[in-house]
Amino acid sequence: MKKVGILGGTFNPPHQGHLIIANEVCHSLGLDEIWFMPNQEPPHKRKAAGAPDEHRLGMLEAAITGNKLFKVEKAELERPGPSYTYDTMRILAERYPGHRFYFIIGADMVEYLPKWHKIGELLKLVAFVGVQRPGYSLETPYPVETVEVPAIDLSSSMIRDRLHEGKTIQYLLPDSVISYIWENKLYGT
Repeated sequence: MKKVGILGGTFNPPHQGHLIIANEVCHSLGLDEIWFMPNQEPPHKRKAAGAPDEHRLGMLEAAITGNKLFKVEKAELERPGPSYTYDTMRILAERYPGHRFYFIIGADMVEYLPKWHKIGELLKLVAFVGVQRPGYSLETPYPVETVEVPAIDLSSSMIRDRLHEGKTIQYLLPDSVISYIWENKLYGT
């Protein structure tokens, strides 16, 4: 059975923190691959202004180039409406019956698990993997395997703000993503 980690998010833009989390979880749990899954409409927050879907995909592809363990999964972008994890994982389980899915979430989402859509049914489809985020706890009544990752306090919104303010983003994103942003004049560059 193929073991696949799923890392969802807006990836608007994808940054070093995303890549570090994916790499640490992949190697800590001995996963075969990590699939980065950009969401369509996050049900728990308003979709951030920024890059359109085709550019979020382009930046993700640029970010993971060269890592054979990393892939991009477009399932949530292929369907309209809110990106409920249960619905997406049901689709992926049907498409890939020989796969075991590990859904990677930050501690902020671990705290939010009781509010997730169809959480009981979702637990039958995935194993949750929690990673620490500053200011949040990994304690939950739900089964969540934790993986320690280096503390990197980065967010896509902070990077967008820095770009709007004309500040440097060097080392916060892979160089390939920085080039993509400048070439496509994203985030007010």
